[in-house]
Amino acid sequence: MSAKDQRSKVENQEKTFPVIFDKIACDFQRLPELGLDLLLSSQEVVDCHWTPPEVARVAAQMLVTKLGTRVLDIGSGSGEFCLIGALTTGGHFTGVEQRGHLVKVAVQRAQERGIREVQFISANITEISFRDYEAFYLFNPFQENLMPMLKIDSSVELSQALYEDYTRHVANELEEAPVGTRVVTYIGGYAAIPSCYEAQDQAFQGDLTLWVKH
Repeated sequence: MSAKDQRSKVENQEKTFPVIFDKIACDFQRLPELGLDLLLSSQEVVDCHWTPPEVARVAAQMLVTKLGTRVLDIGSGSGEFCLIGALTTGGHFTGVEQRGHLVKVAVQRAQERGIREVQFISANITEISFRDYEAFYLFNPFQENLMPMLKIDSSVELSQALYEDYTRHVANELEEAPVGTRVVTYIGGYAAIPSCYEAQDQAFQGDLTLWVKH
């Protein structure tokens, strides 16, 4: 696809965004219907783990600086950030999520809406090469390990040791990334940001922060 065609695609997606926005927002109410054995109520899952569509839109725009920017969502859940990002920017979004059943939901949602610039991987973050990506999104992906009362379900192992291992791994990978690498954190997640990154922009009363490696 040419750069002109890609720009036209993004413009058309922007026009239909309100409709897609409403559909994805409605998905929040369908969580029990999607075969998820949740320990929290649907609203608690949304509040604690799912990126609100309006936040996802701004975060994606912070991360995508050119057509085809490769973005990795660390702990992508059922895919809302990647789906919104692919709809409203010219970037390509990959979500990594260790809960395979959530990956299946994300893939289903992308297929239902014909969203192509997304990919979802069922894997542990330690299995992913950060060198394949230019920008990263973190919404407290490892917080469950410190706050078991907020866990989504019982399908994965949780512990403080795992929180420390995952956070250290992400920090090390980001430190090795090239100058100019962009990271957006939502409501915390700062522990994984190395000192070689500096905050360059914020939104939603400081809850959303853009970091750039200098």
